[in-house]
Amino acid sequence: MTPAAPPLVILIHGAWAGSWVWQSTAACLEAAGFWVVAIDLPGVGSHPGHASLASLESHVTAVTDVIAGSRGVYLVAHSGGGVIATAVAEALPRQISGIVYVAGIMLPSGMSFGELCAEIENTSPDANGIMPYLELASGSTSVPPEAGVAVFFNQAPTADAIGASRQLGPWPDAVLSPVVTWTPDGFGSVPRLYLEAEFDRSIPLAMQRHMQQRTPGAARITLASDHAPQLSQPDELLAGIRSLVRLATESAEVLAN
Repeated sequence: MTPAAPPLVILIHGAWAGSWVWQSTAACLEAAGFWVVAIDLPGVGSHPGHASLASLESHVTAVTDVIAGSRGVYLVAHSGGGVIATAVAEALPRQISGIVYVAGIMLPSGMSFGELCAEIENTSPDANGIMPYLELASGSTSVPPEAGVAVFFNQAPTADAIGASRQLGPWPDAVLSPVVTWTPDGFGSVPRLYLEAEFDRSIPLAMQRHMQQRTPGAARITLASDHAPQLSQPDELLAGIRSLVRLATESAEVLAN
């Protein structure tokens, strides 16, 4: 009998980052027996090319091209990568076994992140997170290294925080706040886990909770991390990812029997 192929886990980075943010996570998942692909989204990330390549459509296609005919795929999406994961799940719901949102943007259908922030800005004035610290350029924004250390990586070891902040790159305005329309039978049918970041200063916990309330249905695990548990809580992040895979596998076996 041919052995079953290992589960495919696709790691999706968020705004201003790249596949580099997943380096240690990917290595640990591979050591645990998973087939891992850390995406660099077109027009951004570690090998950006021209910024005009960046669009919601091109980012979704970058992920669906990796999936191709695979089934039993898991998406692990950090921060703004959550919007991409939602769109991919809407497009290919029968091929996605689960989504892990890592302090991820998980939005109601047809709503932008900015619109969701506006719903709680009176009670949570810090809901805009990194936005006040961004440097504006023609058609893009950047995160100053000192803001990256203070807002994204505030719980990480100092050397890791500084190193990661220096790798943050420009992010095109065209993909800063994309909107996805999804359906209950598409994205809404895919199992989800939300990994909260308790000490996140970019997407504060109140905003993470608000997203979960407005887009219900995800299981929840709270990590004592900043915005990037890849650096500040790597073992706990890995355990969270594996927990969704385990639960999804057990559910599939029950349905099969």
